[in-house]
Amino acid sequence: MPTTSPELAAPRAPLRSQPNLPAPPPEMFWERFLRRSGNFFVHLGQIGRMTGQAFRAMFRRPFEFQSTMYQMEQLGVRSLGIACATAIFTGMVMAVQFAFGLQKFGGMEYTGRVIGLSFSRELAPTLTAVIVGGRIGSGIAAEVGSMAVTEQIDAIRALGADPVKKLVVPRLLASVIVMPVLGSLALVLGFSGAMLICDWQFGIPWGFFLRSALGSLQFRDFIMGIFKCPFFGALIAIVGCHFGLITRGGTEGVGQSTTHAVVGVSISILVADFVLTKLGIILFG
Repeated sequence: MPTTSPELAAPRAPLRSQPNLPAPPPEMFWERFLRRSGNFFVHLGQIGRMTGQAFRAMFRRPFEFQSTMYQMEQLGVRSLGIACATAIFTGMVMAVQFAFGLQKFGGMEYTGRVIGLSFSRELAPTLTAVIVGGRIGSGIAAEVGSMAVTEQIDAIRALGADPVKKLVVPRLLASVIVMPVLGSLALVLGFSGAMLICDWQFGIPWGFFLRSALGSLQFRDFIMGIFKCPFFGALIAIVGCHFGLITRGGTEGVGQSTTHAVVGVSISILVADFVLTKLGIILFG
């Protein structure tokens, strides 16, 4: 007769039911607020430290000329399409809105002046920075984040190089250089789109539109808008690189860092726009 092994013959011990653990208490509003506020200040401190490291590394040899030119092509030239489309259609929408509004009060001849002032001082630099910054910031966060999760940044440190100088400084310089160019181009294209719509739909001759707009503009209006662009470019690069460098958790972490970068870039540009506008009024009037 076959013998039964002791392991099979022994009766199995009954499974113990897990005790019903109480559910964790829901997080209170003030606890969530304190946690998120703490995370915000942690990110702010990391961004400030990385910014200081980037500006110090910017003046150390060797200078990253080739990497900077490559990033200018990636961040600037490849953003021309979205910048041009945004500026043209924004100018057309503004022309329609202001012309209809001023028509009720018999002041359609002021359409060019209103559009010229609003575009040169505010819309051209800020709207371009928000739209283009979302593309640039997400691209930087995804690229640097992919390098972080694949340990390429650790390899750069292991070889004795500075990741901030190799990765952050070229993107920072490229963004600071290309944003004024994109802002100036957006100003010209947006104004041209508004001029064409006013001539075609509302019967305002483009020559009169151009003369009235340029007659109400001063050089300081143009400077007040364009001087914001380098600051916007620096914010885009710094925020994108920050979220890329702290990426953890594989491809899921890269996606989260990209989302955080887009949100952070948009909010930081809008906050900086308010501060720079107040500063520009003090400096340029």
